[in-house]
Amino acid sequence: MAVLYSLCCVSFSALVIVALYVSPVVSTSRRVLGDYGTLENGFRVTLKHVDSSKNLTKWERIQRGIKRGNHRLQRLNAMVLAASGDSAEVQAPIVAGNGEFLMDLSIGTPPNSYSAILDTGSDLIWTQCKPCTQCFDQSTPIFDPQKSSTFTKLSCSSDLCEALPQSTCSDGSCEYLYTYGDYSSTQGVMATETFKFDSVSVPNIGFGCGEDNEGDGFSQGAGLVGLGRGPLSLVSQLKEPKFSYCLTAMDDTQKSLLLMGSIASANESLGEMRTTPLIRNPSQPSFYYLSLQGITVGITRLPIKESTFALEDNGSGGVIIDSGTTITYLEQAAFRVLKKAFILEMKLPVDPFSSTGLDLCFTLPSGSTQVEVPKLVFHFDGADLDLPAENYMIADSSSGVICLAMGGSSGMSIFGNVQQQNMLVVHDLEKETVSFIQTQCQNI
Repeated sequence: MAVLYSLCCVSFSALVIVALYVSPVVSTSRRVLGDYGTLENGFRVTLKHVDSSKNLTKWERIQRGIKRGNHRLQRLNAMVLAASGDSAEVQAPIVAGNGEFLMDLSIGTPPNSYSAILDTGSDLIWTQCKPCTQCFDQSTPIFDPQKSSTFTKLSCSSDLCEALPQSTCSDGSCEYLYTYGDYSSTQGVMATETFKFDSVSVPNIGFGCGEDNEGDGFSQGAGLVGLGRGPLSLVSQLKEPKFSYCLTAMDDTQKSLLLMGSIASANESLGEMRTTPLIRNPSQPSFYYLSLQGITVGITRLPIKESTFALEDNGSGGVIIDSGTTITYLEQAAFRVLKKAFILEMKLPVDPFSSTGLDLCFTLPSGSTQVEVPKLVFHFDGADLDLPAENYMIADSSSGVICLAMGGSSGMSIFGNVQQQNMLVVHDLEKETVSFIQTQCQNI
């Protein structure tokens, strides 16, 4: 079975590496939270790709996103290997994988604005703080806690301090060290502050006030907002453990969205919702693991052993869904089978000299405005996800190629953000599910 891919209108929209930049826009009916209270309704913020303001061609944006995605894959694999005790396989140095989305936030009283990387693969919220012993350049002033009336250091006995993977106690205050699987790290004091999303103020959010921040992966923003499954993350601290996002194509003029709290699932009537359970990995409790049971290309269920995507007892393997990784990466054994199936189904000559950074590209017929591509279905536990063509094929008529927006990996597999474009992706930490609704983000 094949679907038509229109070259006149989808020429690069498939590469939705939408890194986010947030200009939070919608307020809530309840503008202030009590101490770790319940956020009524929640809030939404608009998102912008990290490269959207740069003077780049579409292929350049794609290549930059793939490069960041490769680095992120290395970093995530390094974290898993370190946790499993198999760190001898890690190659050093590994460049930190940058996030693909930025959030605009305000911190403190009076509020100070900054941009932060949005990361569904980690938990800690942090920003650079004065006095800085080691800080990277950022476009906004570094946060000065002495100038905020709502800054309060956390005690060593606080729940958030005890949730840190590594902490020390100094004069009764909690100090943290948070590393990202390579040479990237942030170190400083844990505190609470008032965070503001447009007109929505949320007091007593626990965060890291980083005085020693090192690594190449944070230069797009002034810190990071973790949206992982652990207690330190923003979604966990809001006590409304639900969030969703809708990511548009890189070259789409429509904005991407992040929705936090109860409004995260308020748009479930947009279309058919497909829901799959989350899996827990004790060695990596922050990641959103899914059960991928198989893949169909065209009308053929690929001969891939289900165990190929299984989470191993030592915490390795498995499949995570990640907004910060550009394309989908499959375990090499599965990717080889997928690649072979696409070569057979596409009926176009393979371009062996493509410089796109993608593993499989085909030469487009001269003068074509549409190309038939095989259907692609991901069979998650309880949810068969039939992807639109633009979510896995990327074409550029000027270069004369059409490419598969997927790659191979050794270790974990990652369901990337290109495959998630123009879907409402709902993460429900209470029900421990992820749901997909195919839609256009401007309809939300």
